[in-house]
Amino acid sequence: MACAAGCSSSGLTPVPGTHGAGLPNPSLANVVQLSSDIFGNPSSQHATEVEPAAAAFGMTIVSAFQAGRFFVAGASDIAYATSQDGGLTWTHGVLPGTTSQTMPAGVFDSVSDPAVAYDAAHRVWLIASLPVLFSQQAAGAAVLVSRSGDGITWSMPVTIGIGVSSSDKDWIACDDGPASPYFGHCYVEWDDVNAGGLIHMNASTDGGLTWGPALTTAGMATGIGGQPVVRPDGTVVVPIASYGETALLAFSSHDGGDSWGAPVEVSSIIDHFEAGGLRSGPLPSAAVDAAGTVYVAWQDCRFRVSCAANDILMSTSADGTTWSPPQRIPIDATTSGIDHFLPGIGVAAGTAGSTAQIGLTYYRYEDSACAPASCLLSVGFIGSSTGGVSWTTPVVVAGPMSVGWLPQTTLGAMVGDYSAAVFAGGHPYAIAAVAENPVGEFHEAMFATRPGLLNLTGGVHVAGRERAVPGVRPDHPPRPPLPPAGE
Repeated sequence: MACAAGCSSSGLTPVPGTHGAGLPNPSLANVVQLSSDIFGNPSSQHATEVEPAAAAFGMTIVSAFQAGRFFVAGASDIAYATSQDGGLTWTHGVLPGTTSQTMPAGVFDSVSDPAVAYDAAHRVWLIASLPVLFSQQAAGAAVLVSRSGDGITWSMPVTIGIGVSSSDKDWIACDDGPASPYFGHCYVEWDDVNAGGLIHMNASTDGGLTWGPALTTAGMATGIGGQPVVRPDGTVVVPIASYGETALLAFSSHDGGDSWGAPVEVSSIIDHFEAGGLRSGPLPSAAVDAAGTVYVAWQDCRFRVSCAANDILMSTSADGTTWSPPQRIPIDATTSGIDHFLPGIGVAAGTAGSTAQIGLTYYRYEDSACAPASCLLSVGFIGSSTGGVSWTTPVVVAGPMSVGWLPQTTLGAMVGDYSAAVFAGGHPYAIAAVAENPVGEFHEAMFATRPGLLNLTGGVHVAGRERAVPGVRPDHPPRPPLPPAGE
């Protein structure tokens, strides 16, 4: 490892492009490099960073992502990139005490699934991550939570669920509403693979120092990929995919995490199988506005003939129980053949209702039916200043890049299971993994859009004009049993 865990540096200069045979490197004119993989251990795929999550509070943005991806599961560590000036400059480093690759060393073999939250009551940033033991016979833990007062210096992780060795897809959120009776409560969601995806929720009332017991929902529901958000009245809403990823569900707590209701169905999920062996799935991305409206986005092909490509759909709810019909975000025409997937949605703080500012980052293929050797992946962004009634002209912020440049996993080539969109200083930012043409090793790192590049003006693309294709079905067979925890 190149530096001790918790190390950081600022003013990172992007690594110069390397040009091997085949495609040129993607355009990076619209993005800045936030970090690069510092781990040189031969057991991981060096120079790989994947799967960003991000949160913002005031002028500070904290993003977290996997660094040094393993083929089997997880990564050498969770890296972070933090901006304290609204995205103008960034500081980066890695978390201490997670895996055997870190300094100080942790007890786990790898770590995965980062998620970020800010606890305004206790003034602490939290990064949740999923610890992985390659031997599933060993006693592990469900979730790790790392804490920081400034988003740059991080504590040794707090362990949730000691003895659990089959957790998957954690996420974290905090109640930052001063008017909420549960101001300062934080919530972690995860599921237990060995229990068929049984959903668990843990809560903390002291800034993530200690966590209450793992609770299940009413009816002991199962699911995967839940993302809790907190309404201003303290209601916690958790959009989540069913365990087979065929339906989008949501469940709630109205008592500060002391109990959790049974899920309601938001929508069915009808998913197109991405070409090129890319790792991709219809997991939800969720956000909440200042009035408490919850927004959830996911990839879905119901508006495409023969399920030939995915759009990004969105549904909203004012209470977490009643949800709007799925609306297609009008990125491209349904006849375009362009594929859209792996969304990350964000809402600007203090905006709500018909003036809610929404940002959506996503990946795309220009040709949804591309042959594996010719699939070209790009990062896109679209926004709305009208709560999703109309949308800006979409922007391709990075790419194209070959799928062959990406690290491999048991589920395919990987940029991550989601991307990220945040607002700081009144400006939206897209955060995503971007790969360049490798020579000798991988060349994939984390990038954010340049300050001022994105805005929510320009374009009058109105959502909701098309109708779903009757009888459309997923274009792939039922998904196989889910892989081991931490994938």
